[in-house]
Amino acid sequence: MYPPEIVAPMIAELESVGFESLHSVESVDEAIKRSGTTLVVVNSVCGCAARNARPAVVLSLKNAKKPDHLVTVFAGFDIEATTQMRDYMLPFPPSSPSIALFKDGELVHMLERHHIEGRVAEVIAENLVAAYNEFC
Repeated sequence: MYPPEIVAPMIAELESVGFESLHSVESVDEAIKRSGTTLVVVNSVCGCAARNARPAVVLSLKNAKKPDHLVTVFAGFDIEATTQMRDYMLPFPPSSPSIALFKDGELVHMLERHHIEGRVAEVIAENLVAAYNEFC
């Protein structure tokens, strides 16, 4: 497990734009069962999370249509919460970072690490905005 002082700034980056950090299995279950749309970010310490995923998510939230709820779990830190969230993301394999959009508890859009790594934040944000426009 990563030390809290290492992940704190990476968690704060998403919390500063309205994300709720989930730290337990119960909080994940509650978040997914909410009505409306829920954007989930499986956060990570890797470079593609810092350079691509988190900036893309922040940029995407400037869209007129956006998810009702914003939540995040941190891979390698929120171990049980991340495992539970990944169960909701099946049949997609575990991937971090990853970004998922749920509507009324159903997974409707998924970006795995291979959709994030090597792509600029603007391209990832455009993908997310298209999903918001369709499902939100």
